[in-house]
Order: sequence, then C-alpha cells, then structure tokens
Amino acid sequence: MVNVDTVYKTVLYILNKEQRGYITPDDFNRLGIQVQREIFEQYFEELNQQLRIPQTDNEYANRIKNLEEKIDIFKTTAACTGANPFTLPADTHRLGTLIYNVNSKEIQPVERNEYFLLNRSPLTQPTTSYPLYILEGTGGPSAAPSDVTVFPNTITTGVDAYYIKAPANTRWGFSVGSLGQYLYDSTTYVPTGVIVGNGILTFSITQNFTLAVDNTYTFTSPGGSGTGLVIDVVVSGGIATDINVTASGEDYITGDVITIPAASFGAFTSADLQITLAAGNFMANSTYGSTNFELHPSEQTNLILNILMYSGIVIRDPSIIQAAATMIQQDEALEKS
Repeated sequence: MVNVDTVYKTVLYILNKEQRGYITPDDFNRLGIQVQREIFEQYFEELNQQLRIPQTDNEYANRIKNLEEKIDIFKTTAACTGANPFTLPADTHRLGTLIYNVNSKEIQPVERNEYFLLNRSPLTQPTTSYPLYILEGTGGPSAAPSDVTVFPNTITTGVDAYYIKAPANTRWGFSVGSLGQYLYDSTTYVPTGVIVGNGILTFSITQNFTLAVDNTYTFTSPGGSGTGLVIDVVVSGGIATDINVTASGEDYITGDVITIPAASFGAFTSADLQITLAAGNFMANSTYGSTNFELHPSEQTNLILNILMYSGIVIRDPSIIQAAATMIQQDEALEKS
C-alpha cells in the first residue's frame, strides 16, 4: 500500500519547486484513480511477457515472482450471491476459480455450446461431484460478465469465488483550514460512514434532555441502521451541547435516528437524546476521508511520475509531460533490459 498523502505532497513539491503550477485535490484524485488502474492493468501484460522469458534463479530478481507478489495483494475470496444463477462479488476484476464449498469441488468453466454437448451423455453430464458453470453478462452494453449459472441446477447455495479484485479508488481527503488551506484528513474513507470530527453532529440534535449530569459520555454503535459509530456527547449546563464523532462506522443512511436514553446521562427528565443523521453528515457527501493506493509499495515512484505526466496535461505544461514521460521510459527500459 502506498500512502496517498505522501504521493500528493511529492507531486505538489515537484510542481511548485520550479513554479510550474498547482494541482487541486479533486484533480489529483481523478488522476490517481486513472494511474493506479493503468499500473494495475499493466501487471497482467507484463506477466504474460515474462512467462515467455527465461528467469534468473535469484530469489529477489525473479521478475515473474516479483510481479506475482504485486498481483497477490488483490487476490481474495467471497461467496457468490443469489440462488443459481449466482452473482459474482461486486469488486471482481478477474475471476480465478469457483468452488462448490459443500464438497470442496472446483466448478469447471464451459461455454454454452460445450454444456449442451456434455449434457447429452450420462457419462459427461454435470453432477455435484463434477459441477460446471457458464459465465455470462448482466445484459448491459458495457457491463462485465457477472452472472454465473451452475450445473446441475440443484446447486443453489455454497458457491465461492476466488478472484482478483479491482483496486479501490484512491482519495486524498481534506478539510479546509481557517486560512482556506487544504488540511489532509487521514481518516479512512467510508461512503456510508459519518464524518469524524468535533461538533459534527451537534446541529443534528433533534431532541435534547435537561437537568443531566455534566460530563463527556462515549457511546459505541448507539443506534441507526449501521454499526461502528462512536460518539462523544458533551453535557454542559444539564444539556447536550456537542456531539463529537471519533469513529465513522458504516452502513448508516440519511434519516437514521439515534436515540440515547436520558438515564444514560443521569438526567432527571423523561426526554431522550435524539440525533437525526442528515445527508451532509456522511463522508460520501464531503471532502473528508482518505483512501491509500492499494498498489505494492515499490510502485510509489511509478505513481508519482505518471501523475506528474498527467498533471502536465491538466495545467497545460508540455515540459512536465515530456520530462515525466522520459523518466517513465527510462524506468521501463531498465526493467526490461
């Protein structure tokens, strides 16, 4: 994993050092997503090339081993959803193997015409011991195949996918300082999580109590449709005056009502504290929260150079494009020589 803040600040340093311009966080995030995908996709072409070339026996200089190490970061497994046809996990980029986990049997891929031929003979018909599957599209013009039909169709549960997931979109999150400057927010970005910070939910109080014991109270997963939210409720003068968020949680939705009993604060009235989450409370609707590059740490230099090259296009400086492209070509030549 490569720290997104390190990459962004390095890019800014190089651009600003020669007074070549500035790239905004929004532009950087867009370029970061594009560059990460390009580098990621290149792994598979490079692996294909290296498999045809004799390799050294040195443990650390074997190019195939090094490439596989970079790809291994994205290997994962998850259950397919649905009940035949199944749906692959949403983050599937390249499907590896399907397993029928009831008897730990690998499900063999076939084309539809192959299935028709195999199904005609009792000797080759699919069984739960020798299952088959057909991978087809979702029906959309640009959708990747995600529908899995397994044979025999008596298999309706227990299908696991071993696959390479797509890298998550990188994001340099920030808040705006008192001077209008961008301040890096290292909190992990969770779209359905609440923004982390002091006073974030103070104006979302829709019902308060009175005559409570002054103190700061901490609550974990206090309510709503999600989990993992941690808030500090500051009580002063007998009422809740500030709601600070220390952990964002996930799977919360707009309109969630978080109700905390008045007794939790030693209050002497029957009214409970109620906080109603608004759209503006979520990371998805803000600039807060960051996501690091998921690539191997050795790719930090490639990320910086490629983002610099695209930055030259954004700020319309051909010299930046040329300088970055030359350095990238030199690196590639060294790797392939």
